[in-house]
Amino acid sequence: MTVKIRFIPNDVVVDAEVGEPLLQVAERAGITIPTGCLMGSCHACEVEIEGREDPICSCISAVPPGETELTINLYVDPTW
Repeated sequence: MTVKIRFIPNDVVVDAEVGEPLLQVAERAGITIPTGCLMGSCHACEVEIEGREDPICSCISAVPPGETELTINLYVDPTW
């Protein structure tokens, strides 16, 4: 199943497959998400999915099932 992913504030849209790693989707879209440990421990790669309360670590997250569109808010932690 294809999911339309919109990265903001860049307003870049790309199609992704359910289960595809978010970092891979971002890279394919020309978006760089800062990373640190690549294991979800350092939280350098946190992004927000619109409509959800808690941020997620994009290094250990994939495109979830059951969605047709997702908006991912990129933000950068100035301490990284």
